[in-house]
Amino acid sequence: MLSLKGCNAPDQLRSLPQCRSVAGSKALTPRGITIVSRCSTYSTFPQLRTSDLAVSELANGLGGAASNRSTDGSASLAEQLRLGSLAEDGKSYKEKFIVRSYEVGINKTATVETIANLLQETACNHVQSLGYSTDGYGTSNTMRELHLIWVTTRMHIEVYKYPAWGNMIEIETWFEAGRVGTRRDFIVKDASGTLIGRATSKWVAMNQDTRRLQKVNDQVLEEILSYSPQTPRLAFPEEGNSSLKKIPKLKEPGQYSRLGLKARRADLDMNQHVNNVTYIGWLLESMPEDIIDTHELRKVTLDYRRECRHDNVVDSLTSMDLMEGAEAIPELNGTNGSATERKHKENCCQFLHFLRMSDGGPEINRGRTEWRRKSTR
Repeated sequence: MLSLKGCNAPDQLRSLPQCRSVAGSKALTPRGITIVSRCSTYSTFPQLRTSDLAVSELANGLGGAASNRSTDGSASLAEQLRLGSLAEDGKSYKEKFIVRSYEVGINKTATVETIANLLQETACNHVQSLGYSTDGYGTSNTMRELHLIWVTTRMHIEVYKYPAWGNMIEIETWFEAGRVGTRRDFIVKDASGTLIGRATSKWVAMNQDTRRLQKVNDQVLEEILSYSPQTPRLAFPEEGNSSLKKIPKLKEPGQYSRLGLKARRADLDMNQHVNNVTYIGWLLESMPEDIIDTHELRKVTLDYRRECRHDNVVDSLTSMDLMEGAEAIPELNGTNGSATERKHKENCCQFLHFLRMSDGGPEINRGRTEWRRKSTR
């Protein structure tokens, strides 16, 4: 159990590097971390109160997920420091995060890439807490024997309120296993428990050697099925929700474009292909600046159709997509071609996106985004 004296709970999260004394060479024991005292306190973020994360909850979160053990059977250091744990029934996983300064944009709120990265982190920590391998984003024993890895084929994220720098959020995730694909859903809440975002994704198995998609066999299905909810649970239970809506292919040429985006080594994940969050950034590169300045992203849906690897060069194309209930008005000249401005009763607008290999190459990804006008508060 972790005991930090003289600091409130959120301060304790930040205080580990600032602590002035740690008990002896046995500070890390099989039971956890011993008492750390005389911590520096912080007053930078007054919105983070003890009620945001009780000390007892901190201790439970640090040691709650104990399946993924070190070689001597004790919880790993990462487990002890992680603010996440499995639900009592073992069918979902929750983790708390504080939004860091490098995770926010010019408005001092988290970017959509930050949200997507934290969703991915929660998913990875979930499967690690179940004892899965850290290779291939949580592959089972049989999957490793068959050289199978998990890859994303679809991601849908909705953000109703972006957390600000220093805010604490909690992400809950769970998955439903299937032979063809596995669905993983997410719920995002702020420190008060208010829902601020939802997401759903579909994952399929790929052969790491042939780079071809492959159905999982009965043995793999048996290994992962026991961790799925017995009763189907959906982050988007409402009928006709946009998370399932088909994305049409954008007609070329796009109204806006950003050509020659190159996949860097830093964009690659542990599976040796471009991380799925990078595609969101590429997609937004071709958004018109007047929309970026006046609106914020409310929904993003991506269909992943081809993996992208180091040194691949990508073109990003974007065009406006008339929303239901919107009114088209005359064209305006934009910096990348012609744009069509539209009025919507809720000050929303929608765009279609298309990523392809450069110079008219094959399709990599298609997407849809919905934007709402920024608050004037």
